[in-house]
Amino acid sequence: MKRPYKKTDLPVWQVRKFLEPGPIVLVSSHWQGKNNIMAMGWHTVLEFSPSLLGCMITSANHSFDMVRKSGECVINIPTADMIDTIIAIGNSHGPRVNKFTRFGLTPEPAATVKAPLIRECYANIECRLADRRLVDKYNFFIFEVLKAQAATYPAYPKTVHYRGEGVFMVSGKNIAMPEKFRKGNL
Repeated sequence: MKRPYKKTDLPVWQVRKFLEPGPIVLVSSHWQGKNNIMAMGWHTVLEFSPSLLGCMITSANHSFDMVRKSGECVINIPTADMIDTIIAIGNSHGPRVNKFTRFGLTPEPAATVKAPLIRECYANIECRLADRRLVDKYNFFIFEVLKAQAATYPAYPKTVHYRGEGVFMVSGKNIAMPEKFRKGNL
């Protein structure tokens, strides 16, 4: 049922809680013999073929330089049962912390990049930096997906989504309407 909503102005920085329901991902990187992991909620699909993803990594983050210099990363998709680990990684910063060891995660070799996969994550997406033009000005990375893998079960895992201001959401009920879907419209 459609309904009108009473609305009020809000600070523009709060729009993220309406637009960022994509899953939190763990970005693993590798540079000069060191691995790192960061939690990230700012990402989007840009193109299907070639498969391009856009991601914002703040320049204040240790991973920013690792990804910028190496030109690659792995985007790992954790499940909701990893919420404490996701938050702890998001709250850990700096080059002196081995996040794989600290948080009991297992690095595995990737097929196409030096950055490691995270074994405990539901899916792993190996990426190479495809376009550097927005990195220095906006901290926005455009990656080409080189290889992807996902668990065979469940088909739709429960993932964690950040709404801003310390509020999280877990993915929920799926609504299948394939008879109404037209390729290229969403």
